[in-house]
Amino acid sequence: MTIKARAVNPILQAVLRRICLVAAGTVSLTGPLHAAGPVGDIDSSKAVVAGKNGNLFLAEELRFLSFPSFWGSASAKAAHTSKPEFSDPLPAIFDFQRQLQERGIALLLVPVPPKVEMVDRAFAGGLEGVRANALSKFYEQLHAGGVEVLDLREVFAEQQDAGISMYCKTDSHWSGAGCVTAAQSVAKRIAAKLPELRKNHIDFQAQWEERVIRGDLGELLATGKPEEESLKVRRISGGAVRSDPKSPLLIIGDSHTLAFHDFLGDAAGFPDQLAFELKLLPEWIGTRGSAANAVRLSLLRRATREVDYLGCKKIVVWLFAAREFTEADQGWQKIPLSVRGGGGK
Repeated sequence: MTIKARAVNPILQAVLRRICLVAAGTVSLTGPLHAAGPVGDIDSSKAVVAGKNGNLFLAEELRFLSFPSFWGSASAKAAHTSKPEFSDPLPAIFDFQRQLQERGIALLLVPVPPKVEMVDRAFAGGLEGVRANALSKFYEQLHAGGVEVLDLREVFAEQQDAGISMYCKTDSHWSGAGCVTAAQSVAKRIAAKLPELRKNHIDFQAQWEERVIRGDLGELLATGKPEEESLKVRRISGGAVRSDPKSPLLIIGDSHTLAFHDFLGDAAGFPDQLAFELKLLPEWIGTRGSAANAVRLSLLRRATREVDYLGCKKIVVWLFAAREFTEADQGWQKIPLSVRGGGGK
């Protein structure tokens, strides 16, 4: 997929040049970035860049998109980790897929597209990784290694072009509409792999409602914090959507797994939307931090403690922000599914 870029705003272009210098190691980032300049001193990993129409972006997302390649030999330069031996995401992903496959479990990798690439394509068009179509090339590497990837960029771009924002303006997560679009796309991809859908139907109901949030990116600004943001979410009712340990479907992921379910309100998050689309309760393991390693460590602990835990699993959906391919602070480590080698498969 090719996303056409338009002319870059000169103010944002100046910010972009600084981001690219940071990525190259030429300068260091000592405070948050804003279209009008620095707005205070906070940790560089929490720097915020302001785009058009009130949208805020993580500087680390721009850093990720500044690399034309970030895997293989290029990972040593691109990875933002203190553990260079784990800089390349490919070996860990391939290893996880192999372990699941040996147990008869399918893996679907669902990277959440970078917000700036979808929302402010003119800005993103000046980033080398976007111009080089780095993500598409990386997904080709994954496909070649047998990993199934759901690339949401095309469907998100279509929705954005139709005037339906896939992301919160002042928060780093997708919007209510983005969450629903992702869940519908995942459901369409995995439905045929879940024969349980033919015999177990849960009749959930859905209703769109207005919700007011205070975005995490706005809160990171030292001054000029934006007002609360109003957006629509699809609330799921007709029974509590709870994590079911006996479900054939396991979701593991970062805070996109939890947004609008555990925080930013409830009953409207990704597990809720996927339960509604499939009429099936999933199980999920989510983290508010990086999902590169933490959720697989949680899975290891669970599968080691309960030897037959993986026996009922048919598919694992691994959901996280695409920027984690370079921004995971602990890199990408190979982690066993179980120290006993169990799982019932």
